[in-house]
Amino acid sequence: MQNKPRSLYTTILGLLLALPGLFLLGGGAWLIVLGGSIYYAVAGLLLVLTGSLVHRRAPSALWAFALLFAGSLCWAVWESGLDWWPLAARMGVLFILGLLMLLPWTLRRLDHGGGLQPAPAPAPLGRPLRTPRTPSWRRGSGLVLGVAMACFAVLSALTWVRDVHSLQGALPPSQGALVDQGAAVRGVPAGEWHAYGRTGFGQRYSPLADITPANVKDLQVAWHVHTGDLRGQPGDPVETTYQVTPLKIGNRLYLCNPHQTVMALDATTGQEIWRHDPKVGRDLALQHLTCRGLSYQPPATPQPTAATAGAADAPAGAAPSAPVPQAGATLDAMAASCPHGKLFMPTADGRLIALDPERGAPCAAFGGGKGEIDLWAHMPNRRPGAYYATSPVVVTARLVIVGGTVLDNVSTAEQSGVIRAFDIDTGALVWNWDSGNPDATAPIAPEARYTVNSPNSWSISSVDEALGMVYVPMGNQPPDQWGGNRSEAVEKYSSSVVALDLASGQVRWVYQTVHHDLWDYDVPSQPSLVDLRIDGQTIPALVQPTKQGELFVLDRRTGVPLRPQEEAPAPQGAAQGDRTAATQPRAAISFDPPVLRERSMWGVSMFDQLACRIAFKRLRYEGRFTPPSTQGSLIHPGNFGVFNWGGVAVDPRRQIAFTTPTYLPFVSTLVPRPNDTALMVQEDGPPTGALPALNENFGAPFAVRLGPFLSPLGVPCVAPPWGYVAGADLTTGKIVWQHRNGTVRDLSPIPLPLRMGVPNLGGPIVTAGGVAFLSGTLDNYVRAYDVTSGEQLWESRLPAGGQATPMTYTAADGRQFLLVVAGGHGSLGTTPGDSIIAYALPRN
Repeated sequence: MQNKPRSLYTTILGLLLALPGLFLLGGGAWLIVLGGSIYYAVAGLLLVLTGSLVHRRAPSALWAFALLFAGSLCWAVWESGLDWWPLAARMGVLFILGLLMLLPWTLRRLDHGGGLQPAPAPAPLGRPLRTPRTPSWRRGSGLVLGVAMACFAVLSALTWVRDVHSLQGALPPSQGALVDQGAAVRGVPAGEWHAYGRTGFGQRYSPLADITPANVKDLQVAWHVHTGDLRGQPGDPVETTYQVTPLKIGNRLYLCNPHQTVMALDATTGQEIWRHDPKVGRDLALQHLTCRGLSYQPPATPQPTAATAGAADAPAGAAPSAPVPQAGATLDAMAASCPHGKLFMPTADGRLIALDPERGAPCAAFGGGKGEIDLWAHMPNRRPGAYYATSPVVVTARLVIVGGTVLDNVSTAEQSGVIRAFDIDTGALVWNWDSGNPDATAPIAPEARYTVNSPNSWSISSVDEALGMVYVPMGNQPPDQWGGNRSEAVEKYSSSVVALDLASGQVRWVYQTVHHDLWDYDVPSQPSLVDLRIDGQTIPALVQPTKQGELFVLDRRTGVPLRPQEEAPAPQGAAQGDRTAATQPRAAISFDPPVLRERSMWGVSMFDQLACRIAFKRLRYEGRFTPPSTQGSLIHPGNFGVFNWGGVAVDPRRQIAFTTPTYLPFVSTLVPRPNDTALMVQEDGPPTGALPALNENFGAPFAVRLGPFLSPLGVPCVAPPWGYVAGADLTTGKIVWQHRNGTVRDLSPIPLPLRMGVPNLGGPIVTAGGVAFLSGTLDNYVRAYDVTSGEQLWESRLPAGGQATPMTYTAADGRQFLLVVAGGHGSLGTTPGDSIIAYALPRN
């Protein structure tokens, strides 16, 4: 008998097995104490045992590892089913270790007897020496391990051909009896785009049909221009971002940049026509720096444009024709009144500017000779940059209606969220609706101030002039995560859709989407207005997407739901001094994510998945509407929202909605404040310059620490997909199809285009050609989809993040163009840029 020496190879391999095993054993024991799965502790114990046996060169190491791998595979399939990414996270590390165990170099070094091996018997005279055969029990252990690994490979292959997250279906064709309401609103020509959602109805629907599922693959870049406006300038907040959807009027495009410059481009060539700089100051307390778009007032006497009279009859770059001057009118007076209509631009320093679309000069007759009005008028607690409008205003025949945003989670003494209507020609105040004082809509007295810290509307409103109502999506009162001091009026209008009378500003109806909102579930999206055919009746409807994943479908005349919905019981137990609502609304069309469980946790490996499981067990989580807490609460969906300001796209002929649900949990932790001045959550110290100290909630009993629920490696703790495209039938209330959407090419250290389904920020559009477009996913692509089935038809690589809503129009050469803005999003970390890109089919 001879003693086999230790091997450096088996020593290193033993350590590669034992050290991860120790981590799993320790973390698994902690998880058991927290009431979680025993798997990780058992797996860690078997890995440590396997490492020890490998170090000793004992062949029983193969049996130990085969037992670990086979048991882990059964457990992984039981927990995650045939879903590749959860399966890979559980088994990937073990599969790599299994390959090492089956390498010839490993097998040759494993003894037959645990370190002692008998010398071979001498061969009879004249016969060759025979090497002892490997015992059958050792061959069996390798076979068991090999079979288990082969089973994993087969199951993995099955997950790639069977998408468990895909819902297959087909949306209905056009309802031919219904008119194209979107094209008829305020006379918008088919080839133009006159408002953020194309019209005041906010449908994001175009009646153009030249681009179809059959030819969309042939789209090519027609032109590509750079605006020259890049983030990273002095005073820029983190969230400096391109979110603009340009307007198309005549043969011109009109857009605004994050730093507030306004541009006019030739719609056919992209050539710049004019640029206006409103000279916004840099010393501003900004939380966001963006501009989602401009608003347009047509000329008083509309004239034929290039889009309506025929491209051949209009010179390149032509704006809408001006009305003929009346007798006695001077040229100066005509210029001051902007006979070509007006463009309205809200600025980051709290002004509303009216510009001549022909020349880019201010319309001097608006604002008493200034061409602008001061939105800080009558506003409490003036602090430059703390109140401003990031979204386009509403334009009607005689009014321009303005909301605004205030700083989130900075203090309890922010500005008012008042909604104001101004005369569209002069800028004089016509009415004001302040949710903190909702009945006093007559113009405020000269010395008076609006209500401090009342709920605001930072998103885009919609308007139905025939019904005489503007539909306002409302936020909640800061701070978002604690509401112990909210008034009765604030409670009534927070996180609601409010219909205001166009003539008086009085409330016609209100529908609340969240009761006593403690989750920053403000109503983020523009309501989409559409006439629906339900039970044989045509009903004026409003479709309202929400952050929590509901698609509320209401009668826009009354605010009454058109489909059955319920008040579902909600978790209780708010922080000290606060309360929670007993129930919360749930719509018939709901993209509410499934309730999270420990098995829902994910990571790129079993190690960070274990860390996510421990974090999950330590957090408070009782499903959607779990109240924020000092313990730390898991909020799912998070305040990023299932839907955000991009909203949904509605096809009024087909009576359907093209949607882009996103799922990204957040962690909300309340931090008790000792006083009203201490910095509690600013880990990097006070912000520089005028930038605000976010999430401190000065004046409230708690600051808040907010962030996405991520593993130690920076990936979501919840398994993908994190983003989808989905189609819903608005007449039946059914989600018809749903598919994961987007890749991690621009999100992972290694740029692999793995189609995991990623979050989206930026809205979709749909067209009469049966094609939908989306550029807002967190990879740098614009994509086209078949509206009927949701199948992806085409994609094009973008030079920067496309977190804006695209649009489509007819150019002077008669072709349908797709326009995409790609400038990136600061807080999401997508690639920065300054690109405006137009795509078109090849010329015939």
